[in-house]
Amino acid sequence: MNKIEEELPEGETPEELAEPVDEDGTIAAEAKPPEQRSVARSAGIVSIAVMFSRVLGLVRETIFAKYFGAGFLYDAFIVGFRIPNLLRDLFAEGALSAAFVKVFTDYQLKNSEKEAWRLASLVFNCLAVVLGVITVLGILLSPLFVKLITYNYLGDPNHYYPPEKAALATTLMQIMFPFILLVALAALAMGVLNTKGRFGIPASASTAFNIASIIFGLIFAFWLSGGVWERSTDKIAVPSDAAQWAMIGMSIGTIIGGAAQLLIQLPSLHKVGFRFSLNLNFRDEGVRRVMRLMGPAIIGTGAIQVKVLVDTVVASGIDGGASWLSYAFRLMQFPIGVFGVAIGTAAIPTLSRLASEENTVKFRNTLADAIKLVFLLAIPSACGLVVLGDPIISLIYQRGEFDAFDTNMTAWALAAYSIGLAGYAAIKVLSPAFYALDDAKTPMYISLASILVHVPASFGLMQLLSTVGVSPERPNGYGHAGVALATSVVATVNFIALVVFMRRRINRINGREIVAALVKIILASAAMSAAAYGSYYVLTNYFGEKGFSVRLAEAFIPIGIAGIVFLIASKILRIGELEKIFGMISRKLGR
Repeated sequence: MNKIEEELPEGETPEELAEPVDEDGTIAAEAKPPEQRSVARSAGIVSIAVMFSRVLGLVRETIFAKYFGAGFLYDAFIVGFRIPNLLRDLFAEGALSAAFVKVFTDYQLKNSEKEAWRLASLVFNCLAVVLGVITVLGILLSPLFVKLITYNYLGDPNHYYPPEKAALATTLMQIMFPFILLVALAALAMGVLNTKGRFGIPASASTAFNIASIIFGLIFAFWLSGGVWERSTDKIAVPSDAAQWAMIGMSIGTIIGGAAQLLIQLPSLHKVGFRFSLNLNFRDEGVRRVMRLMGPAIIGTGAIQVKVLVDTVVASGIDGGASWLSYAFRLMQFPIGVFGVAIGTAAIPTLSRLASEENTVKFRNTLADAIKLVFLLAIPSACGLVVLGDPIISLIYQRGEFDAFDTNMTAWALAAYSIGLAGYAAIKVLSPAFYALDDAKTPMYISLASILVHVPASFGLMQLLSTVGVSPERPNGYGHAGVALATSVVATVNFIALVVFMRRRINRINGREIVAALVKIILASAAMSAAAYGSYYVLTNYFGEKGFSVRLAEAFIPIGIAGIVFLIASKILRIGELEKIFGMISRKLGR
């Protein structure tokens, strides 16, 4: 990129130049073109939609916890869904969206609208063919995948993956493998709509997934099981056929949810001008550009998910370990989705346009603002999850087969994951920024290096913490928390490496501003954490029996107090990003 010193008008911020949007996230008729909208405003629209999705995702996890607990059945589901979900993250939510948005934006700016739509249709068709083949191969190779994932890394002959659990996991994987095809097409539709300035409907697609998967999953679970199945707290015993059929019903619901995620976007896709055609040409220059960007991007954006897969393999010998890690990771994904993914999704079209225009100054400022916004939202969230993990998990999951012991073990995993939350969320912004610069190789190399480091780190920390807190009910100590901690450490290192190379790529990255904001946010988060812990300590010693109302109070009263303290501390420390958000909200209410 060439350095073009083009600054904003004096006294104006990107938020103040932003234009109004309709309730569904589309741009109002009198607004400026979508590329002139504020990243913060677009991220706000996506955040609201993603928040509803994440809440429903927690509801879905609560249903799993209530009816299946943390043990045989849910362990099998996690293993069965791991490869389809991994491929979803590699092809759909990361690499595909970033690569397609970049090329699609270039076609709109440098070619023509007609050529851009022709490219979109070609990519849809090529993607359907490629992932259709991958789906068929995945179904056939599912027994091998399950065997590889559940390899016994503990080296203890008393800990192995039972053949009955492996058989159920294989069946579930074969049912859910088409999920990758459906959500990849949904992600491509999201990329088109985002480039056209529409964020609300695409961000709501995952809400459709959760609603459909919950409703149809329960319908098929009760129908296939005969309406009832036993609920045991024994994490080793093989469940009845009825219980296994119930879990198969939940996997069918997952596939139906994937279809809903695509279907909800089709009306908006048609409205913005997309028309499907049967053309298929893998040699088209635009398709090849998407593929060239997407290849390295698969590794670049999928590194964390590869690490999660490694975590599943390493923890497979710990009874309940995969379940505890999954429940904890779901909670950590809430702030990542609401903040990291939302900001990254909103920033991609803007960064791609600025890169195409070779506007280095605005590119740098937009990226720095996005990183600061991620820190503002992710760091206090991480502190809250560490300090209040027990009451939050107890409130959400502790019922039915999910007991107090499961709550405690999941809380340890959540605390370990939360250490890397800010880095994890910031990667969602930084990696696409490289793709906007037509540089997919740098994040690829960094991700490859981090994966190579993660494997021994995950195994080593699991072995180390397996000797801590050992008891009859915890024969492997806190080994599963060591697995989560490795993910956090490597995610943080990955983020730092991306920052260093981005700084070299665009000469500087407004580092002093980012560090100054980071220090203030950490100080405010420390005050918030002290208030949260103190109020929770008082409440937990005051109340006796832990009924639902008590658990509700122990979770939300400290959260409320912590939030107030954070806002006061932020005001005292004059955290500019928060003041901008308040200003944007007040202007919106004023209108």
